[in-house]
Amino acid sequence: MVKILILNGPNLNVLGRRSPGHYGTKTLDEINHALTVQAQGLKVDVDFFQSNLEGEIVTCIQEHWGDIQGIIINPGALTMYGYSLKDALIDASVPVIEVHLSNIHAREEFRRHSVISDVARGQIAGFGWRSYTAALDIIAEIAQEN
Repeated sequence: MVKILILNGPNLNVLGRRSPGHYGTKTLDEINHALTVQAQGLKVDVDFFQSNLEGEIVTCIQEHWGDIQGIIINPGALTMYGYSLKDALIDASVPVIEVHLSNIHAREEFRRHSVISDVARGQIAGFGWRSYTAALDIIAEIAQEN
């Protein structure tokens, strides 16, 4: 069965409380539950991991090498400077989709640059929690094609 790793970076553990105007009111647990239900319908398995520490996310990716067929990642603040994260995504050798709840391209200048985007198959931003569900639909199809 196709297995997708869904990763969340710094501050995403406080969704629902953090800047709801930018990030919405759903908690990360609520988003993960919706993705679990969606994954059952798509006939894929999903694994979730969130950390405020880049090294822990890198370790998680390394521990899943060979067991996953795709990665969905919301790198949070690591978007702009997570070079060891970028290297781990490259080394995983699976399709990656970068997601963001808010439209990072319509926000402050410092948020507009992603060190991850050039290793991702694509980026989905600005659709709130739906950014994740769109990414899961797409990556499940890509993984099942391979």
